[in-house]
Amino acid sequence: MWSLLGVAVIALGFALRVNPLLAIAAAALTSGLGAHIDFFRIVAAFGHAFVESRYVTVAFLVLPVIGLLEREGLQERARLLIGRLRAATAGRLLLVYLLLRQLTASVGLVALGGQAPMVRPLIAPMAEAAAEQRGVRDKAERAKVRAMAAATDNIGAFFGEDVFIAIGSILLIKGFLEQSGVIVQPIALSFWAIPTAIAAFLIHGTRLLLLDARLVRRSAASGTPSQPIEKP
Repeated sequence: MWSLLGVAVIALGFALRVNPLLAIAAAALTSGLGAHIDFFRIVAAFGHAFVESRYVTVAFLVLPVIGLLEREGLQERARLLIGRLRAATAGRLLLVYLLLRQLTASVGLVALGGQAPMVRPLIAPMAEAAAEQRGVRDKAERAKVRAMAAATDNIGAFFGEDVFIAIGSILLIKGFLEQSGVIVQPIALSFWAIPTAIAAFLIHGTRLLLLDARLVRRSAASGTPSQPIEKP
């Protein structure tokens, strides 16, 4: 039972707002020592886990590239592009992105989207520009548009990736069911994830269309006319 002390350590670390990586490492070390595992074996396990999953850190290389693109005016160009599309609205734009995000995630291309490489530099500024083109100038409403852009990416990836047979979530579900005595094939899990993905698209798509309707009402109530975005 001493190995369960790791749970208390990680809970205490999060409560004290300690660096999450440090809290998790301390919890793993506490659990290992509580289970009477040699200290050097625990450190070796840390090193082995890092080497086996070092490809995960490759994603951090994207962040400097995104920062450089933003510095060179990526967001401004995205806003100007949407300003030229008269039929574009925040809801329609996010609806198209939701569809693309789900389709790409369903074939395993989860890395094509994301908050840092896609939403912040492109999707959110474009959605905000589309809302401004309809006369939305209120800061609170613009913040809601950005939040909806972030939610759209999360929903599209979360419900789309389960359709792909070789994704970690499918393997996790399969392992959990087998522990409970339920034997199921990954292809069956992927097949039954399709109705859930469709339902998620319809529900969130309705939310996006309602977002457009709400923005129009707010714009009309504030008396701000719809006008195109001027070039800087």
